[in-house]
Amino acid sequence: MLHTTAVASYYLFPWLLTTSELNTPTPNLQETQQVVELATTVTILLLVATVVALISRRFRLPYVTGLVLAGLAITEFLPRRVGLDSALLLNLLLPILLFQAAINTDIRRLRSTIKPIGLLAGPGVIIASGITAVVLKLLLGLGWISALLLGTILAITDTVSVIAVFKEVTVPSRLSTIVEGESLFNDGVALVLFSLLAQVHLAGSITVLGGAQQFVLVIAGGSLLGLAIGALCTELFVKQADDPFSGILLTVAVAFGSYQAGQALQVSGVVAVVVAGLVVGNRGLNNNVSASSKITLLNFWEYADFCVNTFVFLLIGLEVNPQILWRTAPAILLAIVAYQVGRVLSVYPMLAIANRFDMPIPMRWQHVLFLGNIKGSLSMVLALSLPATLPERGDLVAIVYGAVLVSLVGQGLSLPWLVKRLNIMVVSESRQQIEELQSKLIAAKAAQAELATLHNSGVLPKAVYEEMRATYQVQVAGAETQLRDLYNRRPTAQTAFGGRTAKLNAIRRRLLLVEKGALNDAVRKQIISAEVVSDRLRAIDQQLVNFEED
Repeated sequence: MLHTTAVASYYLFPWLLTTSELNTPTPNLQETQQVVELATTVTILLLVATVVALISRRFRLPYVTGLVLAGLAITEFLPRRVGLDSALLLNLLLPILLFQAAINTDIRRLRSTIKPIGLLAGPGVIIASGITAVVLKLLLGLGWISALLLGTILAITDTVSVIAVFKEVTVPSRLSTIVEGESLFNDGVALVLFSLLAQVHLAGSITVLGGAQQFVLVIAGGSLLGLAIGALCTELFVKQADDPFSGILLTVAVAFGSYQAGQALQVSGVVAVVVAGLVVGNRGLNNNVSASSKITLLNFWEYADFCVNTFVFLLIGLEVNPQILWRTAPAILLAIVAYQVGRVLSVYPMLAIANRFDMPIPMRWQHVLFLGNIKGSLSMVLALSLPATLPERGDLVAIVYGAVLVSLVGQGLSLPWLVKRLNIMVVSESRQQIEELQSKLIAAKAAQAELATLHNSGVLPKAVYEEMRATYQVQVAGAETQLRDLYNRRPTAQTAFGGRTAKLNAIRRRLLLVEKGALNDAVRKQIISAEVVSDRLRAIDQQLVNFEED
């Protein structure tokens, strides 16, 4: 590993080599070829991801599902074999995904749904893991430790995959918050369970009371550690409140530092990252950071999250071996049945309990929470982390890989259709009327713009242009009049417009982004100086932040 680093440094940053590294022999032809192959592989993966993004947007398919299928298709065309590495994913990539999700989670929304989230991510995960293990024991004849480890791995839900579906199909914000919150804390609980079971396998035994105490201590310790690191980060934000790049470095250090500190102190690093992210996102960024710095920092984490997910899901497709999947297909299908049974017997009872103490969750929402248990990268990482001394380790890894692939492709493609069939978002008559008028207005405006282009280019004479434009103007005026009347009916407009304030804020936010882009472009072209527009840019950023919070 050290020599590989020296090879890369020799070609990229020769002036950074230390005296000891200068004594390293010049990279030979084989090492040079490996570096070239790696660069070529990364380039190919980036191009494939770009094509998948375009196709997914064109045909409205889940992006992550497309990435997995693309990974399966290009395996034989890469110059070198690449795959998932459990240590890399757990220590480097997982903290990025968790921290990004946490800093973007509004603690006020989370607090309003904490009861169903707590039941699903706590007792729900334990129940689902146990039931899945029992079914696997009966159907596949696994040993108890192997069955429990596999049940825990298959109890994890993948936030990215489910939220990708929600981007295709609109769902109520409360349902989206429950799904995101459950997935966020589900990972931490499942990882603690997995670690305890792995210890049982290696140590030989553990008492139920001892296991329960260790479970609580690990999660509580991770929470306290996350609170402490988050609070420290918040204080440091005060000292560099208007320096977005220092803020980025600080949050990166918090994300990785929380996880590593948790591992070193033998508490949950995942819980520490999540809690630290919640503290930073809801206290540090809101109270001590300027609007411009906040937007820059959140954009960085959004980009980092997108890149990590892109490579992880591509690597999932590259890692899966179709021949091994075919041989283990019956076991994979039985495992899918097992975790679905576990999910059914955990989701509906837990939500029935939550409905007694909280705002009732409709049965249709409960169906979505059951159907949305898509598996993802963390399940595969834990499969690779199974103890080497486990007797059925090879079979368990193949089963997990197959279950994740079927889940991402099968559930990923079918969930949008199922959510639509459930009619989660009922469109009112007023909403339908408004959208019909908006479609008329959009079409007529587009036709007028095309007429103006034809007239300006000399294709249409002025008389014909004015006559045809007047025809469309009648449609525009009629649609605008009816829309204004509907908009002024406040009770109806609140529902029909999907929330009057929200609708207007979305339009105002778009206009502010256009203003900001025009000013930045003018500064870049040196038409105006940065000093002149700095106050205006800060004001725009503050308005954008206010719209995000609303």
